[in-house]
Amino acid sequence: MRTTINLDDDALIAARHVAQRERVSLGDAISQLIRLGASKGSGLASADATPLRGRFALLPVRGEVITTAHVRDLMEREGI
Repeated sequence: MRTTINLDDDALIAARHVAQRERVSLGDAISQLIRLGASKGSGLASADATPLRGRFALLPVRGEVITTAHVRDLMEREGI
């Protein structure tokens, strides 16, 4: 079904991330996220959702410094 929706910037970023990670279309990713949210029984964001600072997701503290080499390795593995 084709429709037009307005999304907040952080919701669009999350949906694009899911689409890229799952290698599906943006519409399929949004559908998955809506179904996931509906199955939890609440329209509110869960407490374990990844927090955002502006447009960027905050990662948990891991006790290590992320270097450019880490980023390049990850980009190669993800095909970016």
